[in-house]
Amino acid sequence: MTKKLILDLDTGVDDALAISYALGSPEVELIGITGTYGNVLLEQGVRNSLAITDLLGHPEVKVYKGLPHSSTTDSFEVLDISAFIHGKNGIGDVDIPDSDREPETESAVDFIIDAVKTYGKDLVYVPTGPMTNIAAALKKAPEIKDEIGKIVLMGGALTVCGNVNGWEEANISQDPEAANELFRSGAPATMVGLDVTLQTLLTYKETQTWRDLGTKAGSFLADMTDYYIKAYETTSPHLGGCGLHDPLAVGVAVDPTLVTTLPINMKVDVEGPTRGRTIGDNTRMNDPVKTMKAAIDVDVPRFLDEFMTRITTLAKNA
Repeated sequence: MTKKLILDLDTGVDDALAISYALGSPEVELIGITGTYGNVLLEQGVRNSLAITDLLGHPEVKVYKGLPHSSTTDSFEVLDISAFIHGKNGIGDVDIPDSDREPETESAVDFIIDAVKTYGKDLVYVPTGPMTNIAAALKKAPEIKDEIGKIVLMGGALTVCGNVNGWEEANISQDPEAANELFRSGAPATMVGLDVTLQTLLTYKETQTWRDLGTKAGSFLADMTDYYIKAYETTSPHLGGCGLHDPLAVGVAVDPTLVTTLPINMKVDVEGPTRGRTIGDNTRMNDPVKTMKAAIDVDVPRFLDEFMTRITTLAKNA
């Protein structure tokens, strides 16, 4: 049976690539996108998701508005570094037509809960921004932790440094409390963090493949991703490409064998100097039931091959 997929996105460049990967994967059906804040404001991210799904030939994908700021604040402003990496509009400052569709009237939190009730173990939820929406859903309907199929999140860092500071990854940093709620909830979650996403890199060679298709979708993906790669040349010149953070989380949701995981019950530090650190939860270290896994290695050639094959086919036919 086809797995049902929800992507929870702050739709910047790698989120757009995650949408493309999901739409190019016959094993899953993208039943909805829930919007969040992070790379861009909530409204911009929702606009991007609607426009991108239209451009890629999938206007049937519904988009839901989530919470516009963290669980512990009453507002949100995009960081300068986020605007530098993703562009002011989140998609590499590339212009694509606005969708004539509107987001759904149902809230993202209610949609997540309803989808779990409808699809149960066949549902995979993939948050690639802050964990604010899923934490709110778990608070409103705690029983969904036992009913959902799995959660594959992009965020965190266990064996490598963070990208905000020495220990903190950007998505977790936006709402450490929400991430901690998810990590300690007992929901079946796999953390796809910087440990593996910084091993999966894209270069101008691959984006040229999309440009050579001669389609609107191919040109958009190439222009947008080239902007992202150029930003990486400033922020992380040692890598030699851009990290495929969010697409790898989708890849693992589609095919868990792409990564090697460590079963470990985790928490997020919410107080003190290491606030935002994703680490083993000492109070549950000896619990024989491990509800979380952390990805610690990835089959890079196989993932990149699947990534390019799926997205190139989609962009060719869109």
